[in-house]
Amino acid sequence: MTEMRKPAQRPWIGHVLLGAILLAALALRVDGVGFGLPALNDPDEPLFLATAFEMLRNGSLNPGWFGHPGTTTLYALALIMVAVGGLGLATGRFADADAFAAAVYADPGIVVMPARLFILLCGVACVWMTYRIGRRLGGMRVGLVAAAMLAVNAVHIEYSQIIRTDMQASLFMLLGTMSALAIVDEGRRRDYILAGIFTGLACATKWPAAAIGLTAIYAGIWRMRQGQGLLGDLAIFGLVALLTLFVISPYLLIDHATVLNNLSDEARPLHPGATGGGLFDNLGWYVTGPLLSSMGLGGLLLATAGTIWGVGGDRRWALVILPFCLVFLLMIAAQSLRWERWIVPLLPFATIAAARALCGAADLLPRAWGERLLLPVATLLLLTPMLATARTEATERRHDTRQIASAWLRQHAPAGRSVLIEHGGFDLLQGPWRLRFPLGSAGCVDIDDMLGGRMGYSEVEDRRRGAAIVDIGHVELARLDSCRADFVVVSNRLRYRADPAGYRDELRRYDRLLGDGVLRLTIRPEPGRSSGPEVQIYELKPPAPPPPGGDPDDRT
Repeated sequence: MTEMRKPAQRPWIGHVLLGAILLAALALRVDGVGFGLPALNDPDEPLFLATAFEMLRNGSLNPGWFGHPGTTTLYALALIMVAVGGLGLATGRFADADAFAAAVYADPGIVVMPARLFILLCGVACVWMTYRIGRRLGGMRVGLVAAAMLAVNAVHIEYSQIIRTDMQASLFMLLGTMSALAIVDEGRRRDYILAGIFTGLACATKWPAAAIGLTAIYAGIWRMRQGQGLLGDLAIFGLVALLTLFVISPYLLIDHATVLNNLSDEARPLHPGATGGGLFDNLGWYVTGPLLSSMGLGGLLLATAGTIWGVGGDRRWALVILPFCLVFLLMIAAQSLRWERWIVPLLPFATIAAARALCGAADLLPRAWGERLLLPVATLLLLTPMLATARTEATERRHDTRQIASAWLRQHAPAGRSVLIEHGGFDLLQGPWRLRFPLGSAGCVDIDDMLGGRMGYSEVEDRRRGAAIVDIGHVELARLDSCRADFVVVSNRLRYRADPAGYRDELRRYDRLLGDGVLRLTIRPEPGRSSGPEVQIYELKPPAPPPPGGDPDDRT
């Protein structure tokens, strides 16, 4: 591949455009970042927050959970909670630590918003790193176009607004990629060390992110084949990566029994709405699903062209970037489950490939037609549908089916009645009802008891017994009667209905509990207007009173 034409020497324009792109990325991610609050619609947000809070309450650095493993994210959340609580105590908003905890239980948004903003900044940093990597591979134009595409990417925006490990891991992976490119170009020992540090941090955040170490390995092998590198440098990289992983997350070794238990829980073959269909089916799903929807057909075709084009001439793309991307894509496609969020680390590289193809096409024309006309017009045409998709999905997130269900309950559920919910319905805590929540072997528990400190997170995890979802379908049959309530809001039943053979036991629990209930409302997500699961609200008949004189079976 021939070198891309250098743009006209007006670097200040590029810096202005980069600033505008980063501001746009920030604005798009800030808009709607408080979706759902005080309810927590993402099922993993309560898990991360509760784990971090438990660490603080116990005064321990042991997260006690290593499913992702998520250590860097959990430590960051704990620091955010300390900062929020400390500021509240200093300003008199909270009288003491117990008052802070009670306030968080009543309104999780107190800590959720700062935590989401932290993840959001990681997402904006990913846009900046995409520019830097794109510029290193193809010049400022490639970096700017790639950063602009990532800034408006709907999937990237969505997971920049959720407290999860994906965005933080993606940032460490991009930093590791930058170090691997430096190994190819300069081969300094410090680049191997930095690559090791970022690989260790990525792995401590999300297990599969360790695959980014392949970029440094490929780069080091290439330098050795050129007679310019040493095997010892690669050994240093590997050693630094391992040391970083265990320095950041020492309890991976200290509490290895919990690690193995958590990993076995994560390796489940079925999950409602996320069960895969095999390697090739999953590959097709990722390409025609999250990649196509967030990049558009034009962006996806350009990414494909840029990937193929890069193989022919740029050793950094062919030897470092592309092999990692292919391995990572095959790795996630080979899993039993498939999740939209697993594609997040590949989005920056897809936008860089698309930008390389677009800028390369512009270079085939005279500058007046290519750089000054084709490139800006084509970029605008690419970004417009991507931005429209991002704005539509932001609107949908602000109108979730679970919050619509809460609004219905406020209007129709009389005060003093009992309500059973399956989701993180913190927006109902201040309502005049007795709220209950399904919790595995414990049956359905009173939410006030659960949140009031009488049930620690470790006990919650024990009651879950490794269940993928905390819902009615995983309540022990012997405890199912504890789930009877005047109103039952179910958000997972119809997901199980999509695979009745795989979820026979779960559906049996729903049918037993709701069999004599009256379906009062079904709330379905509407494209362009609302999102979330299909929610059903049942009103159950009160249990029949015992006959006069006691149980007839006891009469003689």
